[in-house]
Amino acid sequence: MGGQPDSVPETLLVKIARLVEERGWNQEDFARITNLNRQTVRQILRNEGRKLRNVTVQACAKALGLTVSELRALPLERLLPRMHGQPAPDGEDALRRLLEQAVQPELRSWIERNPDRARLLSEAERDELLSLQGDGGPLSRFGVEQFIELIERKRRLLERVQAVAATEYLGLLEQFVGLVYEKVQPGR
Repeated sequence: MGGQPDSVPETLLVKIARLVEERGWNQEDFARITNLNRQTVRQILRNEGRKLRNVTVQACAKALGLTVSELRALPLERLLPRMHGQPAPDGEDALRRLLEQAVQPELRSWIERNPDRARLLSEAERDELLSLQGDGGPLSRFGVEQFIELIERKRRLLERVQAVAATEYLGLLEQFVGLVYEKVQPGR
């Protein structure tokens, strides 16, 4: 249920407390920055095993300069360098940018559930996906998963075409693509 608290693994509380410590913030600072109740912050930082609502995890992640999926999924040893201004691991910056630009709730939810697949999207694929957002748009009507699967199918097909193009079958590939292209060519 939407308003019910999620069960949070103890490691998430430990990560939040350690990252707050790395920032040099005390309980007062963290409560002010996250706009959370002081009691909630005290329980988080003392690792009192409480259950956190998604909105609380989101406030903590935002204050720490992370996405919810980064905070939940990445181990502490990968998050600590980020606190000191070091670059994100490969794919993390792209994932963060995608999450920042995803305004449609269904897309944000898919990204948070599938961070590994989202990291594999090329810049052009991310742009294509982001262009499909909007009320009543394709992502709403047909679903994010359907479009991601289509993007992944196109990627696999292009990889196969490139592999064939590097062989003695290039001429055959050119003929086949030429025939199909004549059938689907725009404006005909």
